[in-house]
Amino acid sequence: ETTDEDDSAATRAGAEVGTADGAHADGDGPAAGDARKGGTDVEGASSPKEEEKVDHLSANGTGSAEGAHRCSKLAVLLQRVVKLFIGCLAAVTCGMIYAVYLSTYHERKFWFSSRQEMEREITFQGGSGLYYYYYKHMLFASSFEKGVYELTRDNRTVSGQTINAVEQLSLYPELLCSLLYKLSGSQDSIEPVYFYIGVVFGLQAVYVTALFVCSWVMSGTWVAGLLAVAWYIINRPDTTTVVYAIPLRDNWALPYFSCQVAALTSFLSNNISAATEMFCYLLMSVTTFTFIVMWEHGHYVLFVQGVVLLLLDCFDLIPARKTADIHKVYLSSLLLAYVLQYQRSALLSSPLLSLLVASLLARYLQQNMKMGPLVARLMKLVLHLYLVFTTGITFNYLVKKILPVDQSDFILKFLEVKFGLNSTTEFIPNLLLCEEGFQSPGQDLFLRLTQASVLPFYVLVMLVCLFSTMQAIYRRLSGERLMGGVQMEQGRIGERPEVIYHVFHTLLFGALAMLFQGMKYLWTPYVCAFTAFGVCSPELWVTVFRWVRLKSVHPVVLRAITLGGVLQALILSTAVPTIIAFSLWREFFPRVLSELTEVQEFYDPDTVELMNWIKSHAPLAAVFAASPALLGTVKVCTGWPVTSLPLYTDLSLLQRSESTYQVYAMRSAEEVYKLLTAQQSSFVIVEEELCNQMSSVRGCRIKDLLDYANGHVVYDKGETYTFAKYGRFCHEIKMNYSPYTNYFTRVFWNRSYHVYRVNSVISFQY
Repeated sequence: ETTDEDDSAATRAGAEVGTADGAHADGDGPAAGDARKGGTDVEGASSPKEEEKVDHLSANGTGSAEGAHRCSKLAVLLQRVVKLFIGCLAAVTCGMIYAVYLSTYHERKFWFSSRQEMEREITFQGGSGLYYYYYKHMLFASSFEKGVYELTRDNRTVSGQTINAVEQLSLYPELLCSLLYKLSGSQDSIEPVYFYIGVVFGLQAVYVTALFVCSWVMSGTWVAGLLAVAWYIINRPDTTTVVYAIPLRDNWALPYFSCQVAALTSFLSNNISAATEMFCYLLMSVTTFTFIVMWEHGHYVLFVQGVVLLLLDCFDLIPARKTADIHKVYLSSLLLAYVLQYQRSALLSSPLLSLLVASLLARYLQQNMKMGPLVARLMKLVLHLYLVFTTGITFNYLVKKILPVDQSDFILKFLEVKFGLNSTTEFIPNLLLCEEGFQSPGQDLFLRLTQASVLPFYVLVMLVCLFSTMQAIYRRLSGERLMGGVQMEQGRIGERPEVIYHVFHTLLFGALAMLFQGMKYLWTPYVCAFTAFGVCSPELWVTVFRWVRLKSVHPVVLRAITLGGVLQALILSTAVPTIIAFSLWREFFPRVLSELTEVQEFYDPDTVELMNWIKSHAPLAAVFAASPALLGTVKVCTGWPVTSLPLYTDLSLLQRSESTYQVYAMRSAEEVYKLLTAQQSSFVIVEEELCNQMSSVRGCRIKDLLDYANGHVVYDKGETYTFAKYGRFCHEIKMNYSPYTNYFTRVFWNRSYHVYRVNSVISFQY
């Protein structure tokens, strides 16, 4: 590795050569000076006209130099403006193309335009249609204020309960979308469902544009943005869920998070003006607040981001002023969201607020943490991290004891079982473990990312940036001051704060994605952006060349090699992305086109038949019990009250779902009847898919989880032992014999569903 002294020696050698050449050109020693002096004495007798002519020529020369300098500055400014315009145009174009792609793919997959309204609503899978129901409710309300009031006192959704649906379901996207629909006067020009979907697809365009900007800011070329967008679209199954579950909260919130990351990336950069920094700060403030409001889990994501910034601050990789500004953004966003979201106590007990309070206290107690020799600073650093996390945990514990914050025990129990610290037979933790989003990703994820070439290049870029970051950390801890700007020739890509942030960002979210598959949607998009930056950045290639360069080269030759390395880096930063883009175009562009041209059909006639029967035959006061996902569809298509909702963060709703799921357990008719009547159920829907469920994951079928929780099945050393007095309810009730016919009466059935009325008066027929 070549040190900075080599560059200084090369500079001094060049200066000496330049001085000698100057002396040779002007004359040799004192004789030349005498000759020039004599010449001056002779010319001293020149006429005043000649002196005026000389002064005039001198003035013209100075003016010409100043004019050339101004023209040069104007040319540079014009070049920057043109480059900025082309980059912005490319970013916006990529976003618009992606929105059109999503719209076309959605139309081809579901034949959306040719469907009836109910069939369109059924396409909102996984119970996500529940959110669309509230959007429709707001449109039919007599006024916006009246609609919000009804949702905050909703007694037509969950049987026997009055809930604040806006707070419990985080319905702010639906409120905003319905308000925009009415204010824009779109009632006569576009159907409500198309407006709703169009807003979501528009946010996805913003998402892609923000990823484009992230790569562009870090690499300095908009080619990196194009490559990031290409990788994002190619890896669509692992980057977004917007195609099959449009109304989900993360599809509304993650575009704002991507804008926040883009603003943070620019804000951390050392090479920005004061006006740009202020703009990024304001954008970061707005998007952080919106992200927290749009998604009830947003503060957890920001907590991970806060840990990244804590590490950057501890290693003195970003100015303390910027760290304080970011903490102000977090704190103000949390407090504003707390006020807007009906004083939601979960925000006060959030780990993000605990981290902010602990960081502030630790900074006050350790004001000289970033001073001293290497060993002392390491000791202070360890003590600082210990102080931050212990203080944060203590603060969080005290808040939960003081405020009425509950329902967190089942999450802790789930995490204990997930990490193998405990085992349980309870239904709810095991149900969460079997959810796809909470399972560890399989090898197919890495295979898809490798086939798209993003994973191999990500590993290479990460290794270079991580090693350079480790060097920068060592320099900071050794006492070297933070550099205001790093030149490309220095080959120190790990000195740039925005690059270091993305290194830790992808590492931490990647670690979470290895534990929970649902976290891949927060990791994979930024892997695409970070990898695209790396392969398109000349600075990264210069860093590599400086590492492999020999130290024994003469300083003058070394300088030439450095300039040659920069030229090679510029060539590679253009050639490598070009080769990657060509291979992606050849391999995946036909696949993307085939997705838009091939005929797909999503049709569920049994569900359509069930919904039509409910709307035409069920009483207005009827309450339906079924699986949470099906109840979400029942609610959006019919509007009838249900016993539970497809939410996995509310303990009371999970407990109600467990009671409804008992129709698939080995329970007696009387036991199931008591559980259903306790929830005021009028009808229960038995699903053939769950009753005869097959699963590749052992023990993850609903009936297996119920048998395990009820003690009807025991697993011991690979053996299964059954202790059940009754047969499986969903099988026995189809036989139509007593005592099942005493409690339940079948009123509808098809291939997928059996609907039974819960008898209000028990008829004992034998």
